[in-house]
Amino acid sequence: MNIFADVVLPLPLYKYFTYRIPTDWQESLPVGSRVVVPFGRKKYYTAIVVRLHDTEPQGYEVKEILSLLDSRPVLRRPQLQFWEWIADYYLCAVGDVYKAALPSGLKLESETMVTLNPDFEEADDDRLKEREWMLLASLSKKSRMTVQELEKESGMRNILPTLRLLLEREAVFVSEQIKANYRPKTETYIRLTFSPNDEAALHGAFERVKQAKKQEVMLLAFLDLSRFMQKGQLREVSRKSLLDRSGVSSAVLGAMVEKGLFEPYKKEISRFEPECVSVGEIAPLSELQQTAYRQIVDSFKTHTVTLLHGVTSSGKTEIYAHLIDRVLNEGRQVLYLVPEIALTTQLTSRLRKMFGDKLMIYHSKFSDNERVEIWNALLDRREPRLILGVRSSIFLPFSDLGLVIVDEEHETSYKQYDPAPRYHARNAAIVLASMHGAKTLLGSATPAIESYFNAKQGKYGLVELKKRFNDVELPEIIPVDVREMRKKNRMRGNFSPELLNRMQVALDNDTQVILFQNRRGFAPMVECKQCAWVPRCEHCDVSLTYHKRFNQLTCHYCGFTYEIPRVCPACGQATIGVVGFGTERIEEDIAQHFPQIPLSRMDLDTTRSRSSYEQIIDDFSKGKNKILIGTQMITKGLDFERVSVVGILSADQMMNYPDFRAHERAFQMMEQVSGRAGRKEKKGVVVLQTSDPGALLIRQVMAHDYEGMYNVQLAERKMFAYPPYTRLIYIYLKHRDEILLQELSTRYAGLLREVFGTRVLGPDNPPVARIQSLYIRKVVLKMELSASMTKVKTILRQVYENALADDRFKSLLLYYDVDPM
Repeated sequence: MNIFADVVLPLPLYKYFTYRIPTDWQESLPVGSRVVVPFGRKKYYTAIVVRLHDTEPQGYEVKEILSLLDSRPVLRRPQLQFWEWIADYYLCAVGDVYKAALPSGLKLESETMVTLNPDFEEADDDRLKEREWMLLASLSKKSRMTVQELEKESGMRNILPTLRLLLEREAVFVSEQIKANYRPKTETYIRLTFSPNDEAALHGAFERVKQAKKQEVMLLAFLDLSRFMQKGQLREVSRKSLLDRSGVSSAVLGAMVEKGLFEPYKKEISRFEPECVSVGEIAPLSELQQTAYRQIVDSFKTHTVTLLHGVTSSGKTEIYAHLIDRVLNEGRQVLYLVPEIALTTQLTSRLRKMFGDKLMIYHSKFSDNERVEIWNALLDRREPRLILGVRSSIFLPFSDLGLVIVDEEHETSYKQYDPAPRYHARNAAIVLASMHGAKTLLGSATPAIESYFNAKQGKYGLVELKKRFNDVELPEIIPVDVREMRKKNRMRGNFSPELLNRMQVALDNDTQVILFQNRRGFAPMVECKQCAWVPRCEHCDVSLTYHKRFNQLTCHYCGFTYEIPRVCPACGQATIGVVGFGTERIEEDIAQHFPQIPLSRMDLDTTRSRSSYEQIIDDFSKGKNKILIGTQMITKGLDFERVSVVGILSADQMMNYPDFRAHERAFQMMEQVSGRAGRKEKKGVVVLQTSDPGALLIRQVMAHDYEGMYNVQLAERKMFAYPPYTRLIYIYLKHRDEILLQELSTRYAGLLREVFGTRVLGPDNPPVARIQSLYIRKVVLKMELSASMTKVKTILRQVYENALADDRFKSLLLYYDVDPM
């Protein structure tokens, strides 16, 4: 008989913990269910059962599980196996994966509760002090409060020492109360107080309201809504629908409840209103699309992963739709991953028209309660579903995945940076699909070099679609030498005459314009024109960005804001000005050049709410705004029919970033944003502003030459042993003391070299070497592709444990980033 359970806790711990199962649950406790367990001295956590056994641990007393929260597991096969793979591969704890995977509403929190002792009597020789009496008086209003509530009620700060004295006198008790985050959504419904078959009661009801016309109207409205006169089961009537149909006030409803005719009751409802969309047919494929579709189906016979390399506007989404329909008809589920929430806005309406209520959406802009509801819907039902979501969707409890589509697979948004697990959703999705026996389709006009390499080597299948839908030509890219323009004094602010002229023609022809600048804010830097002083963040090693709308300087790493100094603190002169330009400044300047033209801006500052994405994209799609200004958000697969001109305002800053992937990313962003132009009928135009129009990368973008960029970058990476020829692991070390950090990071790198030799590089300063007052050092580990990540993880943990012999390492924050982007 299984009397012990190994559980995973939502904590960064590298092992499972064993608890005793109470006798009552030993037959009914399933793996994957949630239990409440004590951990530490006074904390309780929601743990998930991962294994049942009868082997008692030795050397310590085993604690008992306190509560069973589920009648059925909250995880499906193979989710636990998937969590363990992520923990092994990305060098983190399974508890980190648990924290990231489960919605917060399914993880109960432990809050310290303070309870009044009703039997407490003050001793004559031990009188309470004033603060103690004040706390007791505040607590007596509710008799039970959290520490936070008690501080607020009493108006006192730092009450823990006073609480400790009250505890010693047993005037209060402290306990831990488990608080559930998830709250089901409920709505009030109305029903009759008598049986539908009781005709005498119904006749009596009409007698009682015939002198009150509004009550009579409400009774008739209820009978109509509930289909009372039709034989069969009555339809439930919500309070809201009854008031809307009858057109009378809630006071009338209250009067009928008092008369005993109606009875209100609460009912749990879905937060997702069913959308009444007439499901249409999926558009037929063109000849080229049909060929690509057949090639994908054939590729899936021999490859579990296939890469669809299709140029922008070649109709990849239509091919996806036919593949999705095929899998849903087989009775299996489909996961459709997109890199940004912004993409789900346009895709939702297109997919809803094709697949109706089979479509479910999942992303971080949903409230926690909504995410719990989606989780439970997938857990409780097994019907074919299409889930459209961002990277966190890989953790949902799928019952039978048949296909995973990773759209825009090259996007860095698929990589989780902080906190752990620092996974890449594309790579993790491939593993998840294999665990379900599903196929994975990667799609992009500009694939990641690693993905294209795998396809060329035969590890993945490869299907290419090299022409746009309806044979629309790829846009013409016109380079503009801004350095030459500035010499001749022809630039109008940040815009070349070529760009402004093309924009004017587009607007005169009632078409639209997109302007791309991959930097938000008004200006990336503020500088003293006299002495070149630049304000920097107190907590991070970066200059501050000026946001004119709020008239303040902001650090984009820690979020701290600063006032703009009126005079330079270095030289005392009033010569502070802005340098460079961000999307906010572009918006202001364009409004001056085209004052009557409606425009919108899409960046992190304008899309913080759930509806803001939808509003901006919807307004631009409908032509309400003629110009869209944005950061890389606008490069990610958005489909606008009437865009004829795209302006890339500063190509140089993308190319010159200190990273081995800089040229690959610059090409991807410029090619993707160029693809927004001329998508339907007429050939589009892209004006590319650069200081170096003769650069090889610029020429490759002008020729839409992905293969050329790929070959050049691949040769460089082979020469210097970078991915796809090796696997990178970045090891970050952080500390508030820079001198100590340098010493410890050098020692740690030395310990790694004793094992890994020349595979270890560093420690070095990353481009931003201090964030939130923590100094940072980076050690790079270049591993062969054949190396076992499980073995590497074991060695790295052993090296770190050896380093802990020096107590100073205990104050060091250390973490790993596998396959960094």
